[in-house]
Parts: sequence; C-alpha cells; structure tokens
Amino acid sequence: MTGNFDYATFTTRNIGFVSEAEQRLIRSAKVFVCGTGGMGGAALMALARAGVGHVTIADLDAFEVSNLNRQVFAFTDTVGRHKAEASAALLHKINPGMQIEVLKDDWPKHVERIAADVQVVVNGTDDLAASLLLYRTARGAGLPVIDAYASPLPSVYVTRSNEPMPEERLGYPTIGKAWDAVTKEDRAAAFQAEAIHVLVHSTSRHYIDLDAAGEVAAGRRSRMSFAPMVISTGMLMAYEAIALIIDKPTGTDCRGYFFNPYRPAVERPRTWLVEAALKPIVRRFLDRMMRAG
Repeated sequence: MTGNFDYATFTTRNIGFVSEAEQRLIRSAKVFVCGTGGMGGAALMALARAGVGHVTIADLDAFEVSNLNRQVFAFTDTVGRHKAEASAALLHKINPGMQIEVLKDDWPKHVERIAADVQVVVNGTDDLAASLLLYRTARGAGLPVIDAYASPLPSVYVTRSNEPMPEERLGYPTIGKAWDAVTKEDRAAAFQAEAIHVLVHSTSRHYIDLDAAGEVAAGRRSRMSFAPMVISTGMLMAYEAIALIIDKPTGTDCRGYFFNPYRPAVERPRTWLVEAALKPIVRRFLDRMMRAG
C-alpha cells in the first residue's frame, strides 16, 4: 500500500475544510508532540490524518494494559512496546509520507534544537517538570504551546509566548526553580492549583465520583481517564494546532475553555471578580474532598 500512497488523494477530502493552499501549509508544517499516550496520542493521530508532514514525538514509557482504555496507539500488540516507537510505526500506516523523529527519555537534551525547528508544541505529558521545560523553552523560542487541564471535561488552552505560562497564571511554587529540581511537594501543589482552577471555572464536579477525585488530589490514587474525554480533548488540541499552522484565529488563549458534552455547552473561564470570590470556597471544598478520600 505504501508504494501506491499519494498525498493528494490521501488529503482530497480535507479540501473544503481547508483550502489547497492551507493544505500545503499543513504538509510543510513541523510539530513537536511531547507525550504520545492519551491526549497527545489522540492529537497526533488527528494531525497525521490531516496530512501534517513533519513531527517530532517523545515519550518515556511503554504501553501498558491500563492504557488500552483510552490511548489511541495502545493495542494488545503494542503493550510492552515503547510508546513513541510504536506510535511512529502506526503513524506511518496512516500517513507513509510523514517524516517522524522519535525521541525517548533523552528528549530534554534535544528540546532547544526542536524548538528552533518546529512551529507548534503540543504538551501531552502529565509531568510537572516536563511541562515546565516545554513552556519555558517554547517561550524563549517564541512558540505557542497547546495543552489541556486535568479535568473530567474535555478542555484546551493555547499559551503564546507573550502570555503567562501555567506556573505563572495558576501560581505554582516553581517560579525561579530549575525544571529538573521540582519536588514531590511542588507536584502536589501544582496539581491542586490546577484542580482549583478546574473547579472554579467549570462544572466538572457534577460528572465525576468526588470521593475518587479526592483520592487523586491527595495522591492516593492514579488519575482517572476515560476514552471519550481523553480523545475529545486530543481532537480539540489538533484543531488548535492546525489553526496555528494555517494562521486561522480560534479565540482560544492561555485560559482556554472546557467543552461540556453532557449539556452540551462551552464553558469559558469566569471573570476575575467571580474567580476571587469562588476560590476560597473551592479550596475548602477541595480540602474536604482530599480528607474524605
């Protein structure tokens, strides 16, 4: 099949959603997707099917059985294989012409080189240290970073180099600290800051088991993940990446938004005045959840 692959035929049904000129921009685009598991993997799959021509992908881990519930490149025959390597092989089954650089646990050594070569960074990691390195490097290179919240609702935000990074916007205790010097306490505080933001600015609390969420926030349970939420989030991230590639505004900024499929509705961040009023209430609520969990 690879020998019969033709890019124009492959992307012919894209035209109408994008123009032929925009499709050429997509083909020439270079994107860095760090983390090819849940949301990052879903975004990567969509970018490959959209016809993105060049990607650098990085991951530390191998696929596990517990990934099968949500990660688009996790199959019974990829369990045990390195995520980035397995993902690259599957991407070439979708888009044989895609140029793929695969990185493993040494990706931080290459991050400045990558940032000098790509147009967009997609953060598919769930690690604070990795995220700090990505955001700080992207800011230095003038690159946008696409990310999502640790939320029960699909979400997306786009942080451009002139906008506050999550550690600044949400008040992580990591400002001025080296990315590879973060502590367990820093990770817990950053996660709780993000959880407070999610609870203040979305109706997420209505759609999860709060006892289980309390255990997650307290660090006694792995994060909950669900295929419809994770894959929908990856699709939102892919939309934003393509919009940046073809220079089409979407209105998504560093504060982002939540998509509520239950109502359905788009939930945008509240005003600073409402946020200031709700934060102390939400913080106490989160503390009770963590104690109960």
